[in-house]
Amino acid sequence: MLIKQSFIEIKTTAREALYDITAPVKDVVAQSGIKNGLVSIYAQGATAAIMIQENWDESVQNDVINFLRKLAPRGVWEHDRQDGNGDAHLKAGLVGPSETVPVIGGALGLSTWQNIFFCEFDGPRVRRKILITIIGGAGP
Repeated sequence: MLIKQSFIEIKTTAREALYDITAPVKDVVAQSGIKNGLVSIYAQGATAAIMIQENWDESVQNDVINFLRKLAPRGVWEHDRQDGNGDAHLKAGLVGPSETVPVIGGALGLSTWQNIFFCEFDGPRVRRKILITIIGGAGP
């Protein structure tokens, strides 16, 4: 069993947005040499998350942001008195910091319409780090 880890970094340009990180995750998996196993995608940061969602067009991504805005509106939380981002912490907690995807034949085991998204809830940020951990075997 092999374990490989690496980071990808992205720059975010909006306070709340979903960023498709499928391509860089695919690259990390391909470079790992692991053919079958699991890949964990983990957002470092208390106001960010990882989500698997459709990427056919931006409507689903916009719906996710609008839904979470309704569920956890800005400016009404106790934590807002410290740094004004109580809603971002709640949104990140609801979505969760990580996703796990099967690795099958050296490729991500996503369906046709699934992509991996980094969810920014407290941007923009110059640098967001995402830890990619791949566990599995290099055999057939």
